[in-house]
Amino acid sequence: MLDQKPNATLATTDLTLTSDILAPLPDELRRHLYFTLGHDNSKAEPHYFYQALAIAVRDRVTKHWRTTRQRFAATEARRVHYFSLEFLLGRSLNNAIQNLGLDEDSRRALHEYGLKLEEIEDAEPDAGLGNGGLGRLAACFLDSCANLELPVVGYGIRYEFGMFHQTIRDGRQVEGPDHWLRDGNPWEIERPEDTRTIKFYGHTQRGLDANGKPFSKWVGAQDLLAVPYDMPIPGYKNETVNTLRLWKAEATDVFNLEEFNSGNYPDAVVQKNTAEQISMVLYPNDASENGKELRLKQQYFLVSASLQDVLAKWVDQHGEDFTRFGELNCFQLNDTHPASAVPELMRLLMDEHGLDWESAWKITSGCMAYTNHTLLPEALERWSVGLFSRLLPRLLEIIFEINERFLAEVAKSHPGDMELRRRVSLVEEGDHPHIRMAYLSIVGSFSVNGVAALHTELLKSGLFADFYAMWPKKFNNKTNGVTQRRWLSHCNPELRNLLYETIGTEWESDLEQMKKLVPLADDAAFQKKWATVKQHNKKRLADYVFENTGVQFNTAAMFDVQVKRIHEYKRQLLNVLHVVHLYDRIRRGDTVGMAPRCVLIGGKAAPGYHVAKLIVKLINNVADVVNNDPKNKDMLKLVFFPNYRVSSMEIICPGTELSEQISTAGKEASGTGNMKFMMNGALTIGTLDGANIEIREQAGDENFFLFGLDASGVVEAKKTYDPDAIIAGDEDIRRVMELLESGHFNEAEPGIFDLLTKGLRNPQDQWLTIADLRSYIDAQAEAAKVYADQKKWNRMSIINSATSGWFSSDRTINQYADEIWKAKPLRDKKA
Repeated sequence: MLDQKPNATLATTDLTLTSDILAPLPDELRRHLYFTLGHDNSKAEPHYFYQALAIAVRDRVTKHWRTTRQRFAATEARRVHYFSLEFLLGRSLNNAIQNLGLDEDSRRALHEYGLKLEEIEDAEPDAGLGNGGLGRLAACFLDSCANLELPVVGYGIRYEFGMFHQTIRDGRQVEGPDHWLRDGNPWEIERPEDTRTIKFYGHTQRGLDANGKPFSKWVGAQDLLAVPYDMPIPGYKNETVNTLRLWKAEATDVFNLEEFNSGNYPDAVVQKNTAEQISMVLYPNDASENGKELRLKQQYFLVSASLQDVLAKWVDQHGEDFTRFGELNCFQLNDTHPASAVPELMRLLMDEHGLDWESAWKITSGCMAYTNHTLLPEALERWSVGLFSRLLPRLLEIIFEINERFLAEVAKSHPGDMELRRRVSLVEEGDHPHIRMAYLSIVGSFSVNGVAALHTELLKSGLFADFYAMWPKKFNNKTNGVTQRRWLSHCNPELRNLLYETIGTEWESDLEQMKKLVPLADDAAFQKKWATVKQHNKKRLADYVFENTGVQFNTAAMFDVQVKRIHEYKRQLLNVLHVVHLYDRIRRGDTVGMAPRCVLIGGKAAPGYHVAKLIVKLINNVADVVNNDPKNKDMLKLVFFPNYRVSSMEIICPGTELSEQISTAGKEASGTGNMKFMMNGALTIGTLDGANIEIREQAGDENFFLFGLDASGVVEAKKTYDPDAIIAGDEDIRRVMELLESGHFNEAEPGIFDLLTKGLRNPQDQWLTIADLRSYIDAQAEAAKVYADQKKWNRMSIINSATSGWFSSDRTINQYADEIWKAKPLRDKKA
């Protein structure tokens, strides 16, 4: 029988949880395996050991989670609510074990069953809550908020399926369901008591209340429920555990028994199915009108549920007095996806809590903050007025009112300037008017920030120049960062141990401590240890590549990596052109100065993005030819790594030697992959774009392989761009294009890459791929030359890692807290 003492403890009036309630981890693992999961250990598969260990670790997290909530509730300080459609968490078990210092206990518990922690960790699916950099950034930010003991809650959507599971068939991307919740999620706790009701469709009813005060009410709407699931976000060995609250959509009436009894089985569950679509898939394909409607539903669902949640908790504590609400709350909008939070907070304050417009606007505009993540005008969200009117009629009225009042202010400050009013209007007029969500975010926020120094300057001088001229103090920069606890300490255990041995452990909480490595960059003994770690990581990556692709990487070769979302501006196409150039040289026997090279490209193309999917096909076709050409003799390998995800990056990043950050200058907001690679000692080849600029400043020009036009050069080049002339005037580039256009890589599929080759030759190509190709080839040749001198390469590698301190998300979050949120760490008084 189980010991009854813990239950007796819980039955007392003193509900203080103490550490002696939990048995040692091996005992807890056994208890959950036998009793919670009902499995005999002799027959249990690794998946069940994962679940049992996860629950046992979560129990320990939950103790700190509870005390953190109590500590925060007891202090009247500004709370931050981070709204994001994506939180790309990756796996939670390894993160919790590391942050709670349970590594040895976990290994000891599993050793009894002849199991290793690594194989149990592999049984956990990646949480399908994000796609790329935006979601991973949000995850790093939550980690740093908990590490810094800041009162921050993340709000997102509990997607049943993630982005998609990518497989490659005949060189083409094939999308399949990513059912990451199929076997449940031991890290989440459902909180049905906090369920909120969300409205869609209907119309506005106006009238006078009993006191003769005008009111507006959203009526005739279709309601659905937002059910919260909480996930713990533990800080690093500090007993602080913050919360990520994820919303699941459910119908108010799950089942229509009358329809079922009449034999109409599909209609019996239609309301349930329609409601659950909202939290079914991350980023539905919005090429169709139905897809657009579902995407807007997702965005409003997130912000309405989250704002109702915050307001309900406020009313529980303060009643209907909102005098200090703006002072004690801040909402950070991660990109334009949560932009409808501005009119929704206005609606809730006015329609549900009786505030007048001026009071509601003072609160709203004083507590909303907006982060922009794109320099591409086409990526700034716009929603048709017709769709908004049908789906969110009350919000559209409020947006029109915000716009009318805003334009009246513009008219006062810039009398007669109708063109300015047209440019800054929240409503883009025309035959089919649209709501400009980025503009709504700017007007409704007290802070607008970019995510890299160049990005912010380009926002101020270009995309948002009119708004910057009106409100210069509203704009600021917060260069992105990543958490070193996952992207160095966890993912690179051999390097972590070398750092422990060399500079101690403080870098895990203060990455600036890495600067202590700088004097060791020329130390032969340390260089040898550094190189040994890298070689072991390359072996691990080579095994992983072989397991997933069947291609064998030579660990003596340079590991050249580009992993990120497949997009024209990120220029995977430029990378492929260079591979074709190297292949052409090998075919001609021109290998002097060439370093053996293994090129890995990975990432997902959006299902509706035809050109991106065609680039995936080209990469795979080129890889098939290059890898099977007998002339190659292991000088060059190329793979497209399928289903790239967080757990893949945890193996790819430590084994990478050359990091490809090759976007067209002025297009990448920041990048965060570049930072992860730098921390792990990879050298960057890149343009002066996004955070590359700051990476080069930190590491030194001599430790960065620079190529290509800068942002101003891109603008000038477009005026006279003639790619045909460049191709004709450069023998190397001409030969690359001849191989592509001759069908050498697609003999059985003539013409399939014509769209790409014609795009490269198009003078209107905004990515200027051919313009940068010569400079890129030369920079790659320089990288190969340095790689031949391993002493120099290792020195540069050490310097990159040693100077990566600026790119910790702890630094970024400290800046958000100090300069935007005005939030303070809420540490235990005993600390």
